[in-house]
Amino acid sequence: MKILITGAAGFIGYHLAKVLLDRGDEVVGIDNINDYYDVNLKYARLKNLGIVDVVEGKKSLSSMYEGASFVKMDISDTQAIYTLFETQKFDAVCNLAAQAGVRYSLENPHTYIQSNVLGFMNILEACRHYGVNNLAFASSSSVYGLNQSQPFKTSDHTDHQISIYAATKKSNEMMAHTYAHLYGISTTGLRFFTVYGPWGRPDMAPMLFADAISHDRAIKVFNHGKMSRDFTYIDDIVEGIVKVIDNPATASSDFDFQKPDPSKSSAPYRIYNIGNNAPLSLMTFIETLEEALGKKAQKNFMDMQDGDVVSTYADVSELMRDFDYKPDTPLATGVREFVNWYKAFYHV
Repeated sequence: MKILITGAAGFIGYHLAKVLLDRGDEVVGIDNINDYYDVNLKYARLKNLGIVDVVEGKKSLSSMYEGASFVKMDISDTQAIYTLFETQKFDAVCNLAAQAGVRYSLENPHTYIQSNVLGFMNILEACRHYGVNNLAFASSSSVYGLNQSQPFKTSDHTDHQISIYAATKKSNEMMAHTYAHLYGISTTGLRFFTVYGPWGRPDMAPMLFADAISHDRAIKVFNHGKMSRDFTYIDDIVEGIVKVIDNPATASSDFDFQKPDPSKSSAPYRIYNIGNNAPLSLMTFIETLEEALGKKAQKNFMDMQDGDVVSTYADVSELMRDFDYKPDTPLATGVREFVNWYKAFYHV
């Protein structure tokens, strides 16, 4: 299968590309490699896939995988996306490219509209015009917003976002359904829950905490530590994505037009939560990280941040039922793997 991964230099995109290449798929990756966080980490991920000579708009071939190539490209560049789809003839697309970060969206909202809304529209239109009938895309647990009924279920209505980032992800789900309904594109959205592991993002808590602890700086513990997250190890996330790519969405025969379930449709469209199905307190995560690092954290307890939520908890029963999905990496194991990578990569 020939698969396009957008956001291929990102945390999840890199891991997904590696798994697909290792099993023999042909993978074309694109990424604009913006400077939202350290671009050296993004280039290092690509290097680990054998891609080293990256030039804007030019295809770079992997020295490690015969079926791997990469193009530095922004999904909001309409003509570049159309040309790519026209020439490459993809069997499937996994759209992971997006401007990430809840807190950053409070400062730079226009960036999120450009990438997450206009960029995603380009992907949908390219799938429509160039015959791609298998699309998976990244949504987010952030779409649950003010909802406090847990665990979060995909049958819940998600109409009360509390950040522009979340609003753009909700818009992606609605746009995707429209294209599934109008043009029959098999489309599956995945709401990710707090992904962590090797090659992770520097703006997320695991890396922020590990870096601060390692360099004797205090960590910021929001809401005075009274928070919980459905921490999900990267390998478990990628397992679910691959299953979705291999099994394109189909129309639901039991869709009720009088009481519509937001997670499915009479069109070939599905929404799934993808998480660990077992939330842990923030303090438990910090303690596990301290143990793996062999060092105690200095803690600066702070109030809740705007745009954040107290708790996330994924009901992944539908993903388990439909794809035999089994997130099974213990926190201690996942954190140890992350810390081993962190120490090696940053020479700590």
